[in-house]
Amino acid sequence: MASLTGRSLHPGSASGRLLVLDEPLSFWGGSDLGGTIVDRHHPQRGRSFAGRVLAMRTGRGSSSSSYVLAEQLRRGTGPVAIVLIEPDPIIVLGALVADELYGFSMPVVVLPEDELARLRTGDLVEVSA
Repeated sequence: MASLTGRSLHPGSASGRLLVLDEPLSFWGGSDLGGTIVDRHHPQRGRSFAGRVLAMRTGRGSSSSSYVLAEQLRRGTGPVAIVLIEPDPIIVLGALVADELYGFSMPVVVLPEDELARLRTGDLVEVSA
């Protein structure tokens, strides 16, 4: 199991299978409440990130993504951790809301691009933030 320790944007620890996205994802409009990517233009459309460690360069907009991510976490259909290359305040806000309202602490970390590039979808990883 690979262990990932990056710059913490939101604390927590989690482990699971990795899903590496080729493009950024907007949780609002880009995924459904079940944790499946529904954006018809996204390369990983149809893939589920529920219960997985989700890795991507950064999120893709809409402040409503914070709400959708928090709701996915409340339902148990969100990722167990998010790994980014570039900090994304909208994703962090979703993690903060889920923690405050629902007591669910999902780690969000930033890794150097070269470290994330070593990882592949399906790898078992542990994230500590």
